[in-house]
Formats: sequence, structure tokens, C-alpha cells
Amino acid sequence: MKIAIVCYPTFGGSGVVATELGIALSKRGHEIHFVTYKQPVRLEYLSSSIHYHEVLVPEYPLFHYQPYELALSSKLVRVVQKHKIDILHVHYAIPHAYAGFMAQQMLLEEGMKLPMMTTLHGTDITLVGSHSFYKPAVNFSINKSDIVTSVSESLKNDTLDIFDIKKKIEVVPNFIDISNLKESFEDCKRHMVAFEDEKVITHVSNLREVKRLTDVIEIFYRIQSKIKSRLIIVGDGPDREKAANLAKDLNIKDRVIFLGKSNEVERILCYSDLFLLPSEKESFGLAALEAMAHRVPIISSNVGGLPEVNKHGISGYLSNVGDIDDMAQNGIKILSDDNVLNKFKAGARAIAEQFDVERVVCQYEKLYQKMI
Repeated sequence: MKIAIVCYPTFGGSGVVATELGIALSKRGHEIHFVTYKQPVRLEYLSSSIHYHEVLVPEYPLFHYQPYELALSSKLVRVVQKHKIDILHVHYAIPHAYAGFMAQQMLLEEGMKLPMMTTLHGTDITLVGSHSFYKPAVNFSINKSDIVTSVSESLKNDTLDIFDIKKKIEVVPNFIDISNLKESFEDCKRHMVAFEDEKVITHVSNLREVKRLTDVIEIFYRIQSKIKSRLIIVGDGPDREKAANLAKDLNIKDRVIFLGKSNEVERILCYSDLFLLPSEKESFGLAALEAMAHRVPIISSNVGGLPEVNKHGISGYLSNVGDIDDMAQNGIKILSDDNVLNKFKAGARAIAEQFDVERVVCQYEKLYQKMI
């Protein structure tokens, strides 16, 4: 099949999943065309089976905000016509499903029918999409999609609660390519961030308020008072300064390392002992899954799709949002005994393997065939 994929090309979970899906589909013999405003960050190469089409939005003084949806739908029409695309798969409802629908209508005028799948990822539904400014358009676009998928059962239920959806929503979880993971590095420089007798605790996110970064600092503060440890925070965002100030106030500034955005997450996870994800909302928890695949136990909140990924007592522990003391106690429980830690490391990997790409991509293929 020839499949056009529309996504955000950034470090966010929806863009990462869309890109990895395209790469996996290309390995299974499909021709993939990414259509977005910048080459996706996880798309390291192009080939005869993977193509990238840039959406250019020319500036015009009349527009205060440049009309990306208009440029995207027009680009989609040209790509579909030129490359004889069979399927359009848009990730993140806003604005991709809306632009996809407009492209469908323009193509119909030319006698071409283009089936469209919309995959819902999280904040496109629970935060942005539910806003009164966007809700009617998002509701319309989802209902006009030929097939709708969500990355977790929790997100499916949220979508049905928030919107008036007349379509069946298929749950196809996020995934990870276990076979492609690099688990050992000759230059795994653990000694650069921690002493041999210290544990390494990690958090990876876009450091927005919903990730509760100050809770990460508070949890670590309690853990390090009992267990020699260091905290590594990967990512950048609006709450970074607030978290840094809190670390300073708690007198643990020298034990917290802010790395900013990084393409070296695998290297960091290879020597991590615990992963903290106390989010207020998580539609799935892709960062947690990636950590688990590297045998890193998870301490997380019990919201959204996280209980579908992090299995309590096996891959880590779940706590109520904001229950810093419980999260810290669970972290100490895991890190206090190496035998217990190794048990949780093995459990994290075993659960992660259930989300291997080979198990998930075939689900998308079956849905593509159904649309055709």
C-alpha cells in the first residue's frame, strides 16, 4: 500500500509514534509518504520506500496567523494525485483530521476517493480539542474519518465522554521496536553523572505543568534522603525554571541534572535505575514504555492510560496524583534492595515486550485493509 502519514514532526509522543509506525510499515513493504512542515525528528533517513513532503506556508501580510490547515490540505491533494496514495493516516486530531477531510472533498471533485484514518493521542482530545473554540470542528472531523483509533482504552472513554462520536473507536496502543533497541553502549558514561554507590533516577518529558515536574523534585528529595541517588531530567519546557528553583530551595541542586532536549535518551536509560512519571494526565505514557523496554522500573500516577502500561507491583508502582509520599516510599522500596530492583527491572522489560511493534503494526494493517 501507499500510505500518507500526517503528524507533528516534534519530540512529542504523537510525532514519535507516527514516525516509528511509518518506518515499521516501510519494512513490511509499504510505501510511506510523510506530509508535514518539517522532517520528523525520529526520521533519520529517506529511501525508495520512505518519502518526506514539506508543507510550506507562505507569509502574507493579510493573515495574522498563517493558514497551515489550508496549506496542508492543498499539499495532501498534490501528494495523493502525484503518488497515487491509497490511505491517509492522520495523527492528532487538531488540525490534521480537519485538513484531511478537506483534502478528501477536493479529491472527490476529481473523482478520487481517499480513505482516512484518524489516530487520537491525548491532548488533542482532553485539552485542546475539548476547548469550545475547537470542539465543533474536532467532533465533525472525527465523525467524518473512515476509521478512528485511540492509543489507550482510557483515551477512548474520554473521547466518548467529551464528544458526540457516532463512529466506533478502535484501541491500538502505542508501541516500541524492541528489536531495534540498543541496550548496551561501549561508552555508557554512568560515572559522569553518578558515583558507583549511587542510584540514577530519571524523568523525561516536555516539562509542562501537566507533567508535575515539582512533584518529580519532591519525590526525589524524599528518596535521596534514604538512598544515595542522582536525578536526571531530560527535556525542556515552561516548568524547568520552577523545578530548578525548588531543587535549590531543598538544597539538592547539586544532585539534580537538567540535560535539556536530547537524542541520547537510550544512553541515559541504559544506566537508569528508576523512572518518575507523576503526571496529572497521560493518554498512554510512551516515555514510561520506553523506559520499561530498557528495564527501568516506573513510579507513576494512576491516571489515563498509565495503568494500561505500568503494571502495579510488576513493572513499578502506581499512586494517586499528587501523592508524593506514596511515590517516594515505593521508589525507596524498589531501590533499597538490589534483588528487588532486579525483579522489577525484569518485570518492566516483560511488560514492555507486550507492546512490541510487531504486535501492533499488524493491527493497523488490518484496519487499512478494512478501509480499502
